Amino acid sequence: MNKITALFKIKYPIIQGGMIWNSGYKLASAVSNAGGLGLIGAGSMYPEVLREHIQKCKKATSNPFGVNVPMLYPNIEEIMEIIVEEGVKIVFTSAGNPKTWTSYLKENGITVVHVVSSSVFALKAQDAGVDAIVAEGFEAGGHNGREETTTLALIPIVKEKIKIPLIAAGGIATGRGMLAVMILGADGVQVGSRFAASLESSAHENFKETIINTKEGDTQLTLKELAPVRLIKNKFYQDVQDFYEKCPTKEDLVVLLGRARAKRGMFEGDLVEGELEIGQIAGIIHEIKPAGEIIKEMIFDFQTARKEVVNFDF
Repeated sequence: MNKITALFKIKYPIIQGGMIWNSGYKLASAVSNAGGLGLIGAGSMYPEVLREHIQKCKKATSNPFGVNVPMLYPNIEEIMEIIVEEGVKIVFTSAGNPKTWTSYLKENGITVVHVVSSSVFALKAQDAGVDAIVAEGFEAGGHNGREETTTLALIPIVKEKIKIPLIAAGGIATGRGMLAVMILGADGVQVGSRFAASLESSAHENFKETIINTKEGDTQLTLKELAPVRLIKNKFYQDVQDFYEKCPTKEDLVVLLGRARAKRGMFEGDLVEGELEIGQIAGIIHEIKPAGEIIKEMIFDFQTARKEVVNFDF
C-alpha cells in the first residue's frame, strides 16, 4: 500500500480523470470496481444530472469513487451542496483557487485533491490544505496549463517542493508510463485519454474511433487567450488557426468558439465542427476496451517493466 492507495482506500494507484463528456457513472464505477479510483466529471453536468450520476454510481460500486469539479463552472455552490448531501467522500478540484472550497469540503469529511500545472500552484494548493496534488503536464488533453511544462519535467520539480502525496497526469496510458513517473517521484497516476476510449466512456462512438486512429502530431494546443486546450486537428481546429491570421480579439475567439462546442464533438459525435479534446498519448491507443481490462493491462505492464528495470545493467 502506497500513499495514494492508502489515502483513497483503493487497490491500485490509478485514478481515472474526470473528463467532461466522457466520465459518467458507468466509467467511474467500472474503474472503481477494477481497483482504481473512478471520477465522475461534473464539468459537463447540470447539478441534478450530477446527483443522478452519483446515486447510480453508489449502486454500481461498493468501492470508493469521487467527483471532479472545475471550480470556474456555473452552479458551483449547488454542485458542492449536492456532493455533500450525497455523501461523496473524494473530490478533485481544478480550474480555480483551491482556497475557495477546500475548507468547506474537508469540514464535511471529504478528501480533497487539486489539479495543477506548475510547482507554484502546487504550493498554493498545499497551503490551502488539500490532501494531495495532481500535477498535469503539457501532453494532457483538454484544458491545459499555460506554463507548457511537460510531465517528465513537471513531476520532479513539484516533488521537490511539496510534502503531500503527488499524482502524475499527462501522457500516461500504459504501465510503463506509470512506472516512469513513479520513479520520478509520483505516488500514483491520473489517466484520461486511455479511459476516454474505453467501452464505458460516455463519449460518442465517433469520438472513440477518432481517438484510436489519432497519430503522433495530430493534436495541438490552441485558444490560449481563453483557456489553453489540446484538440485533435479537425475542421474546427483549422478554422481557429485560420482565424488567428486575422489577429482576432479575445471576444472574437469567444464568438468563434460558441456554446457547447465540446459537447458537440465528444458527446454528440460531430467530428467536423465539434471540439475534440484528447492528449498526445492517443498516438499509442489503438483499441476500445473495457475499463477493467485497461487497468489489468496497465498493472501487468507496470510489473513487467519494473522487473526489467531491476535487472538492467550497464
